[in-house]
Amino acid sequence: MPKAWLQDRKRDYYYKKAKQENYRSRAAYKILQAVKSYQFIKEGDVVVDLGAAPGGWVQAARKIVGNNGYVLGVDLEPVEAFAERNVRTVIGDVGDLETVQQILQFLPRQADAVISDVSPNISGIWEVDHACQIDLAQQALNIALETLKPEGCFFAKVFQGDMLDDFTRKVKNHFETVKVIKPAASRGKSSEMFILGMKLKSLESSKQQS
Repeated sequence: MPKAWLQDRKRDYYYKKAKQENYRSRAAYKILQAVKSYQFIKEGDVVVDLGAAPGGWVQAARKIVGNNGYVLGVDLEPVEAFAERNVRTVIGDVGDLETVQQILQFLPRQADAVISDVSPNISGIWEVDHACQIDLAQQALNIALETLKPEGCFFAKVFQGDMLDDFTRKVKNHFETVKVIKPAASRGKSSEMFILGMKLKSLESSKQQS
């Protein structure tokens, strides 16, 4: 990795904070800040975390749901195990139909929230990276629609760009309230945003608006 990048990272406030508070990544603060603002994950909830490695969002979600909740992390790569008994991680591809069945197999009940920090391998070509990120967010939405309980919530990473409005409209077809937000922990110069869908609509209501 470039030396300048490593130096910037070490100076980063949230990087240092994560080290001090034993989170596996600074990304934990993105989900913590979003939940503090919009309360879409609560104590006792069942949460599916897509793109879970290295586990910062899993840790943050576990902190919120407490001992009576459950967090299932999904990633292409193995995630280092957690000590908590109500946390589990599995290997899965968000684009694979079998992943939905795998998730349902390990959930104690339908999820209250599906969260996704899935990212593509960045090429540096903006149009390509934006399109890939929106595609991954769509795959995460597909999983959410299969695993969420009625009135469940969806929170996923997106990139700013000309495809975002269309994807936002798709999310609005399925959720009562939709917001595009940028937590303070997201780097200011980054095009990273997050789309939040709250209160999953009934299937009949979604079809009427499609």
